[in-house]
Amino acid sequence: MSRAERAVAYFDQGFNCSQSVCTAFAEQFGVDHETALKIAAGFGAGMGRMAGTCGAVTGAFMAIGLKYGAVKGEDKQAKETTYEQVRAFAKRFADRHGTLVCKELLECDISTPEGLKQAHEQNLFKTCCSQLVKSAAEILEETL
Repeated sequence: MSRAERAVAYFDQGFNCSQSVCTAFAEQFGVDHETALKIAAGFGAGMGRMAGTCGAVTGAFMAIGLKYGAVKGEDKQAKETTYEQVRAFAKRFADRHGTLVCKELLECDISTPEGLKQAHEQNLFKTCCSQLVKSAAEILEETL
């Protein structure tokens, strides 16, 4: 099973978009499944359902950090490499989808009761978000 397929499977099990992407990659970088799920838990639905940066994107950023992130404060090169990789991922995702912003991707604002209701009625979490999880994980598979 590819990591993109694994990410979609996590999403289908009820984990949020950020958890799904982050966890699909975490173990290869030394973070256990449960810890990855907990770390990414607050970032779903555009960070705490604030409809900001897409959770699949923030989950990818976490995976990038797990691979490239600095573990010593003076490691400026690791910091720069991480930032470069985050920017490169963000560009590829935005080129594919037009934006990194959850409410723009869904075309409704899930941070409001009305927008959340609309998303549920239109089944956007299953149709749209599942595809964004897959896309984010595919980009990571290609680049990590």
